[in-house]
Amino acid sequence: MVTFDDVLVEVGSFGPYQKKIFFLIYLTSAMFSYLYVGFVFLAVTPDHWCRSPGVTGLRDKCNWSLEQEKNYTLPVGRAGSSSYSQCERYDIDWNSSTGSCKNPLPFVHNGSRDLPLTTCQDGWVFKNGSFPSIVTEFELVCADAWKVDLTQACLNLGFMLGTILMGYIADIFGRKPCFLFASFVTSVSGLLLAFSPSYTWFVIFRTLQGLFSRGGWLCAYVLITELVVSEYRRIAGILNQLSFSFGIMLLPAVAYFLPAWRNLQLAITIPTFLFLTYYWLIPESPRWILSQKKDAEAMKILQQMAKRNGNALSMKAKTITIEENSEKMTRPSIVDLVRTPQMRKQTLILMVNWFTSALVYQGLVMRLGTLGGNIYLDFFISGAVEIPASIIVLLVIERIGRRLPFAAGGLLSGASCLIAAFIPESVFWLKTAAACLGRLGITVSLEMVCFVNTELYPTFLRNFAVSVCAALSDIGGIAAPFIVYRLAAIWVDMPLVVFGVIGLISGGLVLLLPETKGLTLPDTIEDVENIRRWKTCVLKTSYQHIVLHSSTGAHNAKDTASAKIVLNS
Repeated sequence: MVTFDDVLVEVGSFGPYQKKIFFLIYLTSAMFSYLYVGFVFLAVTPDHWCRSPGVTGLRDKCNWSLEQEKNYTLPVGRAGSSSYSQCERYDIDWNSSTGSCKNPLPFVHNGSRDLPLTTCQDGWVFKNGSFPSIVTEFELVCADAWKVDLTQACLNLGFMLGTILMGYIADIFGRKPCFLFASFVTSVSGLLLAFSPSYTWFVIFRTLQGLFSRGGWLCAYVLITELVVSEYRRIAGILNQLSFSFGIMLLPAVAYFLPAWRNLQLAITIPTFLFLTYYWLIPESPRWILSQKKDAEAMKILQQMAKRNGNALSMKAKTITIEENSEKMTRPSIVDLVRTPQMRKQTLILMVNWFTSALVYQGLVMRLGTLGGNIYLDFFISGAVEIPASIIVLLVIERIGRRLPFAAGGLLSGASCLIAAFIPESVFWLKTAAACLGRLGITVSLEMVCFVNTELYPTFLRNFAVSVCAALSDIGGIAAPFIVYRLAAIWVDMPLVVFGVIGLISGGLVLLLPETKGLTLPDTIEDVENIRRWKTCVLKTSYQHIVLHSSTGAHNAKDTASAKIVLNS
């Protein structure tokens, strides 16, 4: 009897056919990045102030400039915010004002608390030259500013629920149909999103995108990992992340030429309909088909793969063994994660790191929309720094190990964020460089947390443990917009302080985890408790079905899914 990996070696371990499929799937990764982080451009908040009845006529009459109008008619803003109030105005009827053009508020100094104030009952005026965003169109400012946070939180909630749902469905109906269905729903939802008549409909369509987008993307990722032997799966994951990063780098160019949010949403949605053509371009996973006892269909795909790779397949379906876990099945329980000291310690540390990685990663991306600088250039640079992060992970995990790079990523992100928070705005280039180092560090952490998570739990508990720990990443994604936008309203660099402290704590906690490089995978809780005393032994190949149902967003190491992978134990 031969294993499925033996079959893949005969048809071509990583031949031209697999490379073509990989390229097609990597296109979906690049497009998914637009959904994951494109909100920064959809929800741009320009400078704004209250619309006051009669001020427009008075400005025309007096021939005021914009600055003169604001100086004469707006109260002074709160410390740390705009120079003039963005959420309050004088409760004055300017049409009946007795003031002159040079002194419209006679005998009262501008900003005096003696004048009655009121909220922006007549709406807002947004800075001239600003392009339409969901903020300007639905007036999501001041008392309604929290609704901006809610839209991104709903997307992450959809990610969390949809990833679990699509993971189970893909195991029942197959990877390809789930990917195609998810692509269709995501594309239609994105199209409807561009024509949302109200904020409520925007949130509904945004949540629908979250429910199906990442789950479908993960189905595609699982499919490509099942088309190659184990030694190429790490490369597949790294290339998948690089595609995501390249998508992030291209997004600001698209947003620059199509700044209006509805046009931008159409531009990043319409191309996704092309993924429906994958019905004719990519195969179903032959590994999954064999697991469903559909031998003839699986052999047809394998023969096609062999032919496209210039090889011939001599094996018969009945001789192929699908890898399954031979261990005694034990129902996992959440109590098992915290029952013993070592299990309890590593579960809490990994939960903190999943939460921190998603919170800081998404937070640093969303923060770019609050800085007021060149958002297009800043966004491009922040995407570019992810590329060396992937290369670093690929080079060091088998040479240095897991723990030190993992901890270094968290510590680097935390220290960089804290340093960036206290660098003066006058040294903007240094402030940007420090923030980019933080982005690089947290990307390394996201890459490592999933990898380490799978190596620290016993066989019967591994799937469940990773799913539970990874669920914290989506909670971090839900919290990120509230931390970024609400704290930035108080002090623009306060989110960096929060990210810095959390990053340092999570990175330091990683040092308490055991190093797993060269160690066999634990099979029991007792093995986990004794993991620090293990010695590297002769490796034997075993197979484990890993199901990772939830993750952060991000991409391969950030987003994992149900996949059979080969592990050394």
